Amino acid sequence: MTTYDVVVIGAGPVGENVADRVVQGGLTAAIVERELVGGECSYWACMPTKALLRSGAALRAARQVPGAREAVTGELDVAAVLRRRDSFASNWNDEGQVSWLESAGIPLFRGHGRIAGDRVVEVTGADGVTTTLTARHAVVVATGSGALVPDIDGLRDAKPWTSRETVAAKEVPGRLAIIGGGVVASEMATAFSELGSSVTMLARDGVLHLQEPFVGERVATSLRDKGVSVRIGAEAGSVKRNDDGTVSITLTDGEQIEADELLVAIGRTPNTQDIGLDNVGLKPGSWLTVDGTMRVDGVEDGWLYATGDVNRRVLLTHQGKYQARAVGDVIVARAKGEPVDDAPWGRHAATADERAVPQVVFTEPEIASVGLTAANAEAAGLRIRVVDYDLAATAGSSLHAEGYQGHARMVVDEDRKVIVGFTLVGPDVAEMLHAATIAVAGEVPLDRLWHAVPAFPTVSEVWLRLLEAYGR
Repeated sequence: MTTYDVVVIGAGPVGENVADRVVQGGLTAAIVERELVGGECSYWACMPTKALLRSGAALRAARQVPGAREAVTGELDVAAVLRRRDSFASNWNDEGQVSWLESAGIPLFRGHGRIAGDRVVEVTGADGVTTTLTARHAVVVATGSGALVPDIDGLRDAKPWTSRETVAAKEVPGRLAIIGGGVVASEMATAFSELGSSVTMLARDGVLHLQEPFVGERVATSLRDKGVSVRIGAEAGSVKRNDDGTVSITLTDGEQIEADELLVAIGRTPNTQDIGLDNVGLKPGSWLTVDGTMRVDGVEDGWLYATGDVNRRVLLTHQGKYQARAVGDVIVARAKGEPVDDAPWGRHAATADERAVPQVVFTEPEIASVGLTAANAEAAGLRIRVVDYDLAATAGSSLHAEGYQGHARMVVDEDRKVIVGFTLVGPDVAEMLHAATIAVAGEVPLDRLWHAVPAFPTVSEVWLRLLEAYGR
């Protein structure tokens, strides 16, 4: 069979969710994948990176609690950390994910998928054989993104690490240089410094500069305390891979930095370079602009959709999966002739992408945020009030860890009296984030939040303290 209701290009978590939602809705779906089923998140991002970071976090947590601290007698076992990382990446074997597709009734076509025309996808396998798939209703692009390697003199020839090579590294380099100051750069600086690397971080635009200002300041301080050389404003001018395998980075001011490996982590680029966009009037290599139901702009008859990183709305796995659920439902509804509300707040629209995106950065300290920063809220034209509170002043913080340090901020839309942004910094704050996500996404009035009583003694008592600081 080569005709299906829906053909999905890309079998990462986003593509898998689209196909599953479509099948659950009573349609047929096929999925195309040129690499490993499970995608970036399963093998080179979310799961293995957090496995790399978790051992160090657990050791830090134990050392911050008297009684447990005395039981800790050694350092991290690097080999054991890497083995655990390998297990969370399924040793880069996708048999388990393929089995799930089979159990869900979703045929897999391995190979490179290209859009050949209206509702037509050609899949070229490793053996060179091409299979043509036809979609009755929709083709969905879920090909994700790849690491952006900038045009720095000599950089590509030096074969730097991207997030993939870093996450899958078999050995820990003695010296690791990082170009970038965002999430990947900050997390890998944290992980590899704890695994024994001497890390230099070239953060031209600052550390985590898209977050609230206090976030980057605290993470930069923590990294420096670990021995990381954090170079704010430093910019690489040229790069050279030496004959002995080391890397020389020359900064724009002439300073030279030597390292055993170089990680480039400055952003992402869409995996749309060779998927046949030119055959439907779109530019190869471009981000795909979509409406609220993930339908691609500029394609006649509206049969092409794009979910996840490729539409550039939010480059996070959980938001991509959220979009996948929305697009799966809307394709089913349209196929069955059911009414679909395309308005911004319609049932099938991915509204959380606008102002309710949660994100966790697994550095030390941990960062958990949802919604808008104060600066972004003001830029959006909202009349806001910012309320800050010291997490260390909550009853649960001293129980959680000796010397606990943290910070909380809520950004309130003063006209509607609802929270539009929330940021937490501190140990294990990730597990507190969903409460804030519900408050932001649900637009819960502050008057109602007074009746959501936090348990004592927990760090979540910060909710009460923030409301008290705000006032009735």
